[in-house]
Amino acid sequence: MFFRPRRLIAIVSLAAAAGALACGEPKAERKPLAAAFQLDDFGDTIRIAAPAQRIVSLSPVTTELLFALGAGTRVVGRTHFDRYPDAALAVPDLGNGMQPNVEAIVGVHPDLVIIYAGQSNRAAAMQLRKTGINTLSIRDDHISDFRRTVELIARATGDTIAGKAIADSVERSLASVSARPRPAKPVTVFWHVWDSPILTIGRGSYLDELVTIAGAKNVFGDLPEPSPQVTLEEIVRRNPDFILVGAESNKKLRASPLWRSVPAVREGRLLVVDTLLVGRPGIRLGEAARSLRALILKDTVR
Repeated sequence: MFFRPRRLIAIVSLAAAAGALACGEPKAERKPLAAAFQLDDFGDTIRIAAPAQRIVSLSPVTTELLFALGAGTRVVGRTHFDRYPDAALAVPDLGNGMQPNVEAIVGVHPDLVIIYAGQSNRAAAMQLRKTGINTLSIRDDHISDFRRTVELIARATGDTIAGKAIADSVERSLASVSARPRPAKPVTVFWHVWDSPILTIGRGSYLDELVTIAGAKNVFGDLPEPSPQVTLEEIVRRNPDFILVGAESNKKLRASPLWRSVPAVREGRLLVVDTLLVGRPGIRLGEAARSLRALILKDTVR
C-alpha cells in the first residue's frame, strides 16, 4: 500500500539492504511461467506465459521490489511517489497511483501493470484489462501481505529464487527487532497523520504493527480502522508518552495553542519519523522497525 490523501497524507506516499541481497545472491535462471497465473486481490486471473519485460508499477512498494529483484530496467512507468531507489527517478512518471491516467499507461506499451487493489482503482484495472494489458492488482496493507506480494511479482518477473531470498531477509530482520528487550512499562505513542480532521493510525494499519515490533504501544491500537479520525480531547485522555510526527507536522504542533493541551506536545516529547523509510510496507520494513525503535526507546532500552 502507498499513502493517499486523507489516509496517511502526512507521511510521504522502502531497498538498500534487499537490493544488496538480490545482487549478492547467485542469479536464478529465469523459467517460463505457467500460462495461468493465480488470482490477484481483485479476484482476477493473471495470464503470463513469459517474464514481463515492460512493467508499469503504480505503487512505491512494488517499484522498490522490482528494483530489488533486478528487474528495474524493465520498469517503464511509475507514480509521483516512487522515489526509491534513486534509479527509479529515471523511470517515466505517469502520475498518481490511485485512479491513474489509463491513457498515459497504455502509451508506454506495458505488458504488465501492477496496481494497488483499492476500490478506487477497480475501474482503471478493468479498463487496462479491456485493452489486453495484463494487470496485477495487489493490496498490501499489512506486514503479513509482504511475502505474498513478493511471490506474485517474483513469479511475474521470472525470478522466484531472488523473491524468496528477499522475503526471508525482511522477515528475519523484523523478527530480530521484535525479539529485542522491551521496557517493563510499555512506552505509548500517538502517531499524528493529519490535522483537520485529526487522523492517526489504528489496528488496520501496518504502521501499528511496526510500532509493536519496535517495542512500543500505539494508544489508538484498539481502533480497527487503518487511519481513524480522533479528537484532541481523546488524545489528552489517552496521554501518550510521545507523539510521532513528520517534519512539517512537528513544526505545526509545536506552534499550535490547541495542541499544547496534550502533555507530550507541551513538554516537547515529539519524535520526527523518517517518513521516506517508514512510509510503505516494502522491502525496508526491517530497517523501518529498527529506526522506530531507536527513535522511541533510545532513552529507555539500549
